[in-house]
Amino acid sequence: MIGLDKKLKLYGFNNLTKTLSFNIYDVCYAKSEREQKDYIAYIDEQYNSERLTKILCDVTEIIGAHVLNIAKQDYEPQGASVTLLVSEEQLSQDKVDPSCQYRGVKILETRESVVGHLDKSHLTVHTYPEYHPDTSIATFRVDIDVATCGEISPLNALDYLIGNFDSDIITIDYRVRGFTRDVNGKKLFMENTMTSIQDYIDPKTLNRYDAMDINVYQANIFHTKMLIKEMELQNYLFNTDSYELPPRQRLEISDNLRREMIEIFSGMNIYGEK
Repeated sequence: MIGLDKKLKLYGFNNLTKTLSFNIYDVCYAKSEREQKDYIAYIDEQYNSERLTKILCDVTEIIGAHVLNIAKQDYEPQGASVTLLVSEEQLSQDKVDPSCQYRGVKILETRESVVGHLDKSHLTVHTYPEYHPDTSIATFRVDIDVATCGEISPLNALDYLIGNFDSDIITIDYRVRGFTRDVNGKKLFMENTMTSIQDYIDPKTLNRYDAMDINVYQANIFHTKMLIKEMELQNYLFNTDSYELPPRQRLEISDNLRREMIEIFSGMNIYGEK
């Protein structure tokens, strides 16, 4: 088995492209229309483009890459997107394309809108806050994609990403494309032997979730989805104290939240109209 910490002896550059797609859902109970809109506004502020940029910059550092360019945007009525272009090695100022907005300046302090780039890789994040007008359930979705080539691996950032969001449901896709060659000219379609994305997640984190894999080893495609096991109702109520609710209502809310999570986790409408 070739681990991520063991360097391959290659002929030329490592041409393998490794793509990690990280998708999370946060579910909340907001009873009134006003509470639902307040929840969306709260999420929109908590995960604005500036904070998301900080998260992606931290991911870049964790995987051992260097930012070349950053693009970020907040949207109306809600949502945000950030894109980073990164390089495996640190580039000197004279080698960075003049069109890149990074070039060593403190981006977030000097620009209202920023774009980022990497020479061999890129990172993107998009947010999708939403609520159903006829129910009391609101959801917040974050999609993060990390595409790398060379020696850096996006799998190293999984624990950090999970820890930075209130993740009730997590869906992770990892795919390796292309090939590289060793010094003898033999094609290599994977740089390490891999069985599951779960192998790269802290066991303490995994213990909090029910996890399921769907892997296509022949195509170097790996899929893991995770559903939170334990629910503390107070953590899912927006501007409401659970002790102010009668027991039957607490039970009903918990049941509705769990049903919503199960349907998102399953990717299908299981329970029908509520």
